Amino acid sequence: MDFAFDATTLELRERLLAFMEECVYPAEQRFREEVEQADDRWGTPPVIEALKAQARERRLWNLFLPPIHEHGAGLTNLQYAPLAEITGHNPWMAPEALNCSAPDTGNMELLSLFGTPEQKARWLDPLLEGTIRSAFSMTEPDVASSDATNIATRIARDGDHYVINGQKWWTSGIGDPRCKIIIFMGKTDPKNPDRYKQQSMIVVPRETPGIKVVRMLTVFGYDDAPHGHGEVLFENVRVPASNMLLGEGRGFEIAQGRLGPGRIHHCMRQIGVAERALEYMCKRSLNRVAFGKRLAENDITTERIAQSRIEIDQARLLVLHAAYMMDTVGNKAAKQAIAEIKVAVPNMTLGVLDRAMQLHGGGGVSQEFPLAFWWAHSRTLRFADGPDEVHRRQIGRLELRKHS
Repeated sequence: MDFAFDATTLELRERLLAFMEECVYPAEQRFREEVEQADDRWGTPPVIEALKAQARERRLWNLFLPPIHEHGAGLTNLQYAPLAEITGHNPWMAPEALNCSAPDTGNMELLSLFGTPEQKARWLDPLLEGTIRSAFSMTEPDVASSDATNIATRIARDGDHYVINGQKWWTSGIGDPRCKIIIFMGKTDPKNPDRYKQQSMIVVPRETPGIKVVRMLTVFGYDDAPHGHGEVLFENVRVPASNMLLGEGRGFEIAQGRLGPGRIHHCMRQIGVAERALEYMCKRSLNRVAFGKRLAENDITTERIAQSRIEIDQARLLVLHAAYMMDTVGNKAAKQAIAEIKVAVPNMTLGVLDRAMQLHGGGGVSQEFPLAFWWAHSRTLRFADGPDEVHRRQIGRLELRKHS
């Protein structure tokens, strides 16, 4: 396995680093001010659209789509990995600036892989252009959705339409006023003896009658505006049968096509979050004095910095290995490697962030620094795209299978 960056990656990496230094980092204060001063909490900060225009000018757009898609930069997972890591240095602005933020990335991948020409023209093209945003609706409050076969929301055929009834939560992206479509997973055939063929996915236009946002959910007190995660009620929501993705009973098949790349994208960005937290830790320790000496002169501080560096580098190698496996043997064969990083990387990032917050004292848990916000977001990734327990279960079973 050769993890050396090729010429394409090196060239894109230099351009992306320049974009971050010249455009993203200088805009962080402006972003905070626009969010705090906005009349509409859920409106889009103007600085985001400005960054998107700058990213397009620099040809840093839709980098996430691998070669199997006819759109995007055509990068392999191994080529995209170091780029996604860089965007993780500012996870609330940089990914969207490059049109590489969730849940749009996963939804674009689904539409690109499984959409009809009509579906692609209507929804994929504006998503690729960054003129609309989308939501993904899978998890339900009344069942343990870590076992997705429990999902009970009904998608019932009625002539040339489907009628949707049920309640979802953690519908990511539903709070954004630019959200125009929801990719929705529910049951079309609840009596099918194969539990993995009961589910389907369908595209639901956001303005369809019968969709009610019950409430926006907070994450450790953060509402993630203007993006947001909502609890959503679907009451007799009628959508054309032509909106079905791939066909009835193909929901799990589609989900695997979406979640594999999504998991590695999250982990790539988490490496960047951890790197930025380590940077904060080092700068704080070099400039803060307690008991007559800089924090950096305490052995406990250098030990924590060293441990963070070791863990970040270990996690990066694990992510690069998973990316290599996805590129060479495919997502299905790489499922153990993907599961491993999905467990290891968020937990590593939480550890680094915890040390960084401890070094920052009270400021570390306030809005003065982004560390607490990053911790809250990183903690959710131990649930998102499958909880740790599900991935550990899969890893254990696959390991046992080698010896059975």
